[in-house]
Amino acid sequence: MTLLPHISEQFAGTIWRMEIDGLSETLFVEIRNNEEKKVYFGSIDLDSGKVYFKNVVTPERWLTGIEAAYDGVLLIHYYQTETGPAHKGLLAIDAFTGKTLWSNFTYGFDHLSVNGPIVYDTRMQSRKLFLADIKTGTTTRIYEPYVYKDFENNIIVPEQLTPQLLPADLITIHPYGNWVHYLEYNNFRIVSLHALKKGRLIQELYVFDGGNMIYEDLLNADIQKIQPEAFILHKNNLIYIKNKTELKVLSL
Repeated sequence: MTLLPHISEQFAGTIWRMEIDGLSETLFVEIRNNEEKKVYFGSIDLDSGKVYFKNVVTPERWLTGIEAAYDGVLLIHYYQTETGPAHKGLLAIDAFTGKTLWSNFTYGFDHLSVNGPIVYDTRMQSRKLFLADIKTGTTTRIYEPYVYKDFENNIIVPEQLTPQLLPADLITIHPYGNWVHYLEYNNFRIVSLHALKKGRLIQELYVFDGGNMIYEDLLNADIQKIQPEAFILHKNNLIYIKNKTELKVLSL
């Protein structure tokens, strides 16, 4: 048995953030190009691998980013200033066409519920939360926490293990650093680790079916420091980023 990615998509910049809409099984990416001072947004069907779009740019080309995703809609936020992390305003785009559905520059995003996004008016000093219609942006109901439960995204992140706890039958290469990332799913075992190769620090990914390695990939070469977790699992999709600019998805 050998695995091959059913999604392998290269982007013209650094993949800064990913967001998954579990209702439509859509994966969104935020791509930042520092040289052009431009942010692109992409949308891909997780199951089929179809790319809906990969270069949507909002009227604000730089001070913007992904906020959340729900029911076929991507919510994008703006930054109040170039030097601060505070968000202000929302813009919603269709997951399949990239077209703008609505925008509101006074909304602030609080969190995502099973019924949609919970927002507030940033002009009001006493924060009051409302349920917003994801398709239109209209707010009609005051947020009631016992009614609108938090949305669960079904994303699984790997465990962080010391190399000594890694099953000895998996890896022949000696891991570099104090930890590796490890996840078991059905009969698969997924490992991401750092290693020294010819004096250079690299990061690699391995997938095992039982004790047999069925997939490997070099995620980063000649890096300067230990990287954060390299992959996530959403349902049966193993999702990871290669060289900061390439998105790959394996169906397990």
